[in-house]
Amino acid sequence: MRVSYVGPVLVALLAFPFLLCAQTDFPRMTTVDPMAAKVGEIVTVSGEHLDKANVAEVFLTDGKSDTKVEITEQAAEALKFKVPDAAKPGRFGLVIRTPSTPPKDYIQPVKVTIQ
Repeated sequence: MRVSYVGPVLVALLAFPFLLCAQTDFPRMTTVDPMAAKVGEIVTVSGEHLDKANVAEVFLTDGKSDTKVEITEQAAEALKFKVPDAAKPGRFGLVIRTPSTPPKDYIQPVKVTIQ
């Protein structure tokens, strides 16, 4: 008896675009304004899918330790956060924590300098 693999392969190829579409709500930060801020100042981060459904928390990171920031405003295209008192001077990356279970952390391609 001869087994045909054409059917399963065709189904997999047709389902692939739908699997890619399922990832469209991935949060991504693209710009930071201002690029340098002091403790207590508000920083605006622009990007995609930054609303509460996709971003639960934001952290400053130096690669060794993370400092949680207070999100003051949040929308799909931008969020604002206050530089915390615990932030030390230096250049930091930003990390997004998702509200999923379990939460996932994503290091973003943007940096902010704390003065």
